[in-house]
Amino acid sequence: MVRAVMELFASGDHALFQWFNRGVVNPVFDFLMPILSGNPLFKPGLALLAFALFWKGGRRGICCALMLAATLAVGETGTGILKRTFARPRPYVTLPDTRMLAGKGLNGSMPSGHAAIWAGAAMVAAAYYPRSRKVLVPLAAGVGISRMYVGVHYPTDVAAGWAWGAFYGWCLPRFFEAAWQTVGTRWFPLWHRRCPSLLQVEPVSSAAGGTAAAAELEGHWRRLTWLAIGGLLAARLGYLASAVIELSEDEAYQWLWSKHPDLSYYSKPPFIAYAQWIGTHLWGDRELGVRFLAPMLSAATAWGLSGFVARAAGWRTGFLLVAVLTSMPLLSVGSIILTVDALTVAFWTLAMVAGWMALEKDCTGWWAVTGLGLMGTFLSKYFSPFLILGFAAFFWIHPPARRHLRRPGPWLALGMNAVALLPVYLWNSRNGWITVTHLQQRGSLDQPWTFRPQFFFEFLGATLGLMNPVFFVGVILALLGFWRWKRRSGSSAVPDDEIRRRVLSYVLCFGLPVSLFYLAYTLRSRVQPNWVATAFAPLAVFAVLWWEMRHRKGSRIGLTLLRWGVGIGLPVVLLLHETNLILKLTGHSLPVAIEPLVRVRGHREAAAVIRKEREQLLKEGRPVMVVADHYGWAGQLSFYLDGPGPVVAKTPTVSVLESERPINQIWFWPEYRYSGRPGISVLYVHPEGRTGLDASWASRFESVTDLGVREVEYRGRVFHRLHLYACRNQR
Repeated sequence: MVRAVMELFASGDHALFQWFNRGVVNPVFDFLMPILSGNPLFKPGLALLAFALFWKGGRRGICCALMLAATLAVGETGTGILKRTFARPRPYVTLPDTRMLAGKGLNGSMPSGHAAIWAGAAMVAAAYYPRSRKVLVPLAAGVGISRMYVGVHYPTDVAAGWAWGAFYGWCLPRFFEAAWQTVGTRWFPLWHRRCPSLLQVEPVSSAAGGTAAAAELEGHWRRLTWLAIGGLLAARLGYLASAVIELSEDEAYQWLWSKHPDLSYYSKPPFIAYAQWIGTHLWGDRELGVRFLAPMLSAATAWGLSGFVARAAGWRTGFLLVAVLTSMPLLSVGSIILTVDALTVAFWTLAMVAGWMALEKDCTGWWAVTGLGLMGTFLSKYFSPFLILGFAAFFWIHPPARRHLRRPGPWLALGMNAVALLPVYLWNSRNGWITVTHLQQRGSLDQPWTFRPQFFFEFLGATLGLMNPVFFVGVILALLGFWRWKRRSGSSAVPDDEIRRRVLSYVLCFGLPVSLFYLAYTLRSRVQPNWVATAFAPLAVFAVLWWEMRHRKGSRIGLTLLRWGVGIGLPVVLLLHETNLILKLTGHSLPVAIEPLVRVRGHREAAAVIRKEREQLLKEGRPVMVVADHYGWAGQLSFYLDGPGPVVAKTPTVSVLESERPINQIWFWPEYRYSGRPGISVLYVHPEGRTGLDASWASRFESVTDLGVREVEYRGRVFHRLHLYACRNQR
């Protein structure tokens, strides 16, 4: 009986679908329905409308925009889960005569995501602007009908989408309202009095001023700052756990280091290997394990710097600093990708903040913490000399601070930094000082000096983008304003201004020297923009403190500039985390040539291609090693070649092209050498465009077969091209 009812229901669903898809066909609908179904301007238009509400809609508009964003984000996630749960085939799969007027879609059919989005948006908008239902409800109905007309959803899919969207569009705003009534009254009572409800937004007179109100407001901003840092940490950990992106070349290469603990390594100090060792022992050999410490260090950095700024200018300014740091592309990427830069920025910040506390409190204990920062900075990236230069610069420009040089604190910190040299010294003394040679070559110090101004503009342009162009302008204007202010005020500054000048001068000593050094070095050699990552946070602190001070004196330009930088930078950072959002918003993917995530996508697919070719070679009865022409690809294939979880065996299956002298860390590990293993076959992998197989190297093998170029696709786009060679039976 139940089966008969279900079959009758299904047949009715199919009949109604065919009526919408084939029974009401006419030229007007053929033009109109695809537009309603998937017009690429819909989502950008919705985003612009939300931005307009946020910018000009007052308190009601801001609440509506935030509620729309939160509700639709949660709802779309839930829709994806429901699609995977029901896994219902699309109509064109089960009904071959379906008229297709739109894209086929990537996921299941039940429920309709388009119908759910518009139903949810209509419910939220109606809660704030009741008249909007006259437009949005018919629009939501039209979108749902269009999904049947263009052939991608059954009527029950659309009905389920409407019901699901209406459900979460009604429930989630009321959930946030209940949360605000609980959290707001306890943590933010002053703001709750000003905005008692998130749904019924009415103008409320501001609370009375005074010292008590100011202290209460300061507490509100402190808690909001901590919530922002905690929320960012949770979001980043969730992002890493979802494995949206794969490992970069450096991460995978240094993951191999973590499997071979040592005092130091070919090109870098040892801390990056031990950071990954900690993460993978906590969470296993997966992306979350490799990167676990990146968001943790980023949160610690934001917490330390916001507290540093709050002591000088209040917690509202500390909150602004967290927003600025989050909106800087380089620092934001460093909060999810664990490279030496993430470690260096964290220890650099520790040394800078602890050094200020040591100077202010005249405390040897804080100098010991500063020493830890110096040690960590050196053992992360050999950058502690720049920190020492920063302290020396401050002692020079601020004579009263020199009294600390007659006490043990600064010398304790220097001594701790000297201890950090020992493991690097011992490792290099045993390996021919290879790191010194590598750094000389990396900085072109082994070549005669030549004037190359093209690198200057290349570096400047890259820094402009990685810092955020608006913040770059804000920093430059702040530097010019600070220089003029110091010249005008001289020794006549009032006490408050003198304190601020000392703080501004201090942080500038840790941001400006490293920037100017590498800017000057571009006249000689190419400089990678991430080399100045340690300067970004001090310069951000400097700009925020400077413009906050100017704001108190009546100038609104600087803080407005910083807020615009946050407003522009946050969407850019979001897209850098998930460029597939561009496809969802516009219906078009970025060209691979400008795809920022090309380095962290497509490696699983590449490993699958290579795994298949390796299995073919293994059928010939000889052991097979995969050899990459670059250490980065060797690391990524080592991580992804064995399927869901990497396997680190005593006899690795992936290595890198051998050389007579060390040019990477793998050279130092005997188990990765394949030249002394007669009878072995090699699957040689190198990206298309690089030099092909060397003739002398190929002569080692009985035969070499050019397998051609394999195109590695990610979501229909070619991300990588790999040239493969089968080298059989090493002599």
